[in-house]
Amino acid sequence: MLSTDKGSISLYMQIKELLVARIGRGDWLPGDAIPSEIQLAQDLGVSQGTVRKAITELVEKNVLTRKQGRGTFVSTHDQERALFHFFHIAADDGQKALPQSSVLHLRRKAASRAEAAKLHLPGGSRVINIERIRRFDERPTILENIVLPAELFEGLGLDGEGNLPNTLYELYQREYGITIHRASECLKAVGASEREATLLEVAPGAALLQIERIALTLEDTPVELRTSRCNTAHHFYENTIF
Repeated sequence: MLSTDKGSISLYMQIKELLVARIGRGDWLPGDAIPSEIQLAQDLGVSQGTVRKAITELVEKNVLTRKQGRGTFVSTHDQERALFHFFHIAADDGQKALPQSSVLHLRRKAASRAEAAKLHLPGGSRVINIERIRRFDERPTILENIVLPAELFEGLGLDGEGNLPNTLYELYQREYGITIHRASECLKAVGASEREATLLEVAPGAALLQIERIALTLEDTPVELRTSRCNTAHHFYENTIF
């Protein structure tokens, strides 16, 4: 129930939290249309302007998508969103394109202490570990190590690691009902190990950009730990600050 007490948070914030909660528990799935602003205002007993303000903030955060003449929908992951919202590597000429991926291995194992801490898992939890190479124009550029809670992704890769798509966030959403809403990244310069040098076709000790990303759901649950080692000889990291 919405509160009008002076000490409570504003009505539009309450509505925004209510919409987020309903999306999080699956009342509206990715791609579904939510009720109109008029209908929500009537149902909640508030003005249409208040509802519009809440929805506008969720659109700005990519939780919802407005489609002209059709309504407002729960956002879905696609190639375009993967490229412009979650992928920050660009070629030296400024062009952005999603690299092609090939899986080196996919296995299940016990989470390390660091992995369990970063994914908020209890000790002894099982995780799925994916390692893959990502290429631009056939040039190996990124070595990725991805760790997922096995409990959330039961069955992933059991039909063959070669069936993993290039953009994993689409798979998480489509097959497991897990939508990545935002991510936290840490960047660091590292030297290439001998194995990394071989896979990325650089000299041992060559400078690589390490990007450690923790991907979170709408409810701020961490569901993926991804560490990328990037050869930036022909690419750079690009991010827009709002």
